[in-house]
Amino acid sequence: MKQIFTGKTIEELLEQAAKEKQCDVSSLYYEIKEEKAGFLGLGKEVSAEIYSDSDVEEFIQNYLKQYFDGIEMESYIEIEKDKDNYYHINLDTQNNAILIGRNGQTLQALNTILKSAVSSEFKKKIGVLVDINGYKEDKYRKLCSIARRIARSVQRDKVDAVLDPMPADERKAIHNYLSTMPGVSTVSEGEGNQRRLKIIYNPGKEVDE
Repeated sequence: MKQIFTGKTIEELLEQAAKEKQCDVSSLYYEIKEEKAGFLGLGKEVSAEIYSDSDVEEFIQNYLKQYFDGIEMESYIEIEKDKDNYYHINLDTQNNAILIGRNGQTLQALNTILKSAVSSEFKKKIGVLVDINGYKEDKYRKLCSIARRIARSVQRDKVDAVLDPMPADERKAIHNYLSTMPGVSTVSEGEGNQRRLKIIYNPGKEVDE
């Protein structure tokens, strides 16, 4: 987990932390807690709280394990970090249907709670995405298929279209999918749980093959 390291320079702390955590310095994150300038360069000291990707993954594992132990439900937890620095958590439990809930609402609530807990623990915004036995990936495919049909109508009729409100991860999936489609662009609008994606006619947009 995250630890406080103390030394003469932040570089020294990071090298010490990397050795202890058995990882590269590039995978470390830190927050300086205290700095002492010393006198004429003597006695200079810096303290920083340092953690790595594996510390975040360990926190997520422990948090979810405690949750499932509390409701006496067996679970399998798999975590992977993507190129956009999102932690993808795939779950498989004794009762996936209950955890997904109607239209994925229970799953979305679990994602919100976990994201808040992780960001609070490490004092920075950390992206997490919880999926249950591939439910989200399947939903992304369905949403993107619907969005593509709507986008084709926007291309043909030259009239913008607004989709129903949806969570940020679903808007992102559609945005990424339609980014390769010429003649249309996407933008999010609205606030809170009413935030939605708008598909805009954009004849000047071209996509390289």
